[in-house]
Amino acid sequence: MNFSSIITNWYSIHKRSLPWRNTKEPYYIWLSEIILQQTQITQGLPYYEAFVNKFPTVFDLANAKESEVLKLWQGLGYYSRARNLHKTATYIANELNGTFPDTYTDLLKLKGIGDYTASAIASICFNKPTAVVDGNVYRILSRYYGIETPINYTEGIKEFKKLATALIDKNNPAEHNQAIMEFGARQCKPKNPDCSVCPFKNSCIALQKNSIDKLPVKLKKTKVSNKYYNFLVFISTDKKTLFEKRTYKGIWQNLYQFPLIETKTPLNIDAFKASAKVKSLLNDISFEFSLYNEKDIVHKLSHQHLYTKFWIIEVDKLPSEGISISELTTFPTNILISNFIDEFKFPI
Repeated sequence: MNFSSIITNWYSIHKRSLPWRNTKEPYYIWLSEIILQQTQITQGLPYYEAFVNKFPTVFDLANAKESEVLKLWQGLGYYSRARNLHKTATYIANELNGTFPDTYTDLLKLKGIGDYTASAIASICFNKPTAVVDGNVYRILSRYYGIETPINYTEGIKEFKKLATALIDKNNPAEHNQAIMEFGARQCKPKNPDCSVCPFKNSCIALQKNSIDKLPVKLKKTKVSNKYYNFLVFISTDKKTLFEKRTYKGIWQNLYQFPLIETKTPLNIDAFKASAKVKSLLNDISFEFSLYNEKDIVHKLSHQHLYTKFWIIEVDKLPSEGISISELTTFPTNILISNFIDEFKFPI
């Protein structure tokens, strides 16, 4: 048996029952692939079901407000995925009459769709022999063939794509691609895989060389920076607060948050009181303030760590137009803000 036959045979026995595996409808396959980027299936499945229930067709998703999409996405992170999801749905509905492109090349032209997603949709929905290459595939192929080329550099990306393309079953690319992804998720796991039950145990180079835990090779090239976020949680006597839309480009674009002071170092109480933004917002308004969390809440992203404090500012009247505290949960927010709203005891 060749590589593809072995892995698809394994898949026929061990595959999980997942809703997107019961369809070849491009909308559902696309939705599942976008949701599962950077997301485990156990976390992504409820989101997939929620999106399918609320937006059963690409037209429903296209007709939604972006804020509705972001709210439903809340908690998944990488919010650019949700914004691109909505933009692409709008384009497909309005410009392509709801019909997805059926080739890898044309799928790649859609916003938010890269090599992996285009390959998955083309193969699963349209039976095109386009090989998927993701973290699972890198891991399987690097271990099986003993490849030490770094996967996060151009040379490695090209090498693994070429190898994956050579291995795919051109007569059954959909099954092959789903099998190799499932094999990486369930058998050839990142840590402590059970190689004793692996169908490739007699031919895997990494197993023979005792280098399973060393592959794939990924070189560090992103320096992580630290940022210090200070959210100003205003509470007025008429139970209102300030909540603003984050309009500038970045990880949380178009999500809502409390007014933010971003600094290069942590703020203590004296530095907070002396802050120009605090002074400009309050502008001689009588207020009392307290610090919700003495210890920074650390939110770790791939390229930066956010050290966060929430400052509670009680005022008789807000310095600008606000919203009722009871409305906070209706806005799409990032996970830091969402958790705070859930945990803080706002006045009822």
